[in-house]
Order: sequence, then C-alpha cells, then structure tokens
Amino acid sequence: TIKPNTLRYYEKEGLLPHVRRSQSGIRRYTEQDLEWLGLICCLKNTGMSIRQIHDFVELSLQGPATLKDRCDILRAHKQEVEAHIAELNRYLQKVNAKIAYFSQQYEAYQKLEALCSCGGGGSDSSDSSGRGNSSGRGNSSGLIGSEIIGSGSNA
Repeated sequence: TIKPNTLRYYEKEGLLPHVRRSQSGIRRYTEQDLEWLGLICCLKNTGMSIRQIHDFVELSLQGPATLKDRCDILRAHKQEVEAHIAELNRYLQKVNAKIAYFSQQYEAYQKLEALCSCGGGGSDSSDSSGRGNSSGRGNSSGLIGSEIIGSGSNA
C-alpha cells in the first residue's frame, strides 16, 4: 500500500507525469500508471535515488531512441543491487555462524548446569542470587568476555 502523500510526492517530482484527474481533481490511475508506480517502487526499494528514477522517467518520455540508455541504467542498478545482496549474504553467514556458536555454547552450559545441580551442593558457595558458584568469580557460567561475543574465527 502506498500512502497518498507518497503518491503526491512522486507526482510532484515528475515520476508519474501523466496521471489523469476527474473534473473534481481526483486522480484517476490507469493500468499504465500502476505499472509505472510498480517500477518506481521497485527501483526505490532497491536503492535507486529519486533523482535517478526521475532521469529514467525523463528518458522514457523521450521514446524508443532512449531504450539503450534505459537498459544501461537498469543494468548498472542491477549490478549495485547484486553487490548489496552479496554483502547482505556475507552478513547473514556471520549471523548464522554466531547462532551455531552460541547454540553450541548454550548446550555446553546447560550440560554443566545439569551436572552441577545433580551433585547436591557440597563445596559450592552461593552468590547473592542463591545460585551455586564454584568459581568464586560471580559468574556461574564460567563465561568470560571473549566467550560472550564468540572467539576465534567465529568472531
């Protein structure tokens, strides 16, 4: 859904140059207008600036003599989008690696907690939370700074 303010802005910027109006001034969008609007939203949502979209629309209004220029603009934009997707995929790999790392750490932590709670107390001191703390460092998990953010190649 596109907000009315956005439609007015696109029209003011010359991105929708041929929108017809009724006698009372109400905009009447044709199928072609909606097709243009779909392309504008696609280009904007993939990072093309309003200025670049405006230039593309201006070329389109000049007719078939500008087809090559329009293809060149879209090809260049496609390369930028693909580069951005590749960058996002690298970030996603990092997030997935962190999920795997922390899941493994959490499973080890749970096993350690289960072992500690089965022992029945004994020599553990208690911290202010009432949980056992055999390390004497106030960190019953045994995790330190580098383990919290992940260490090694997973960081």
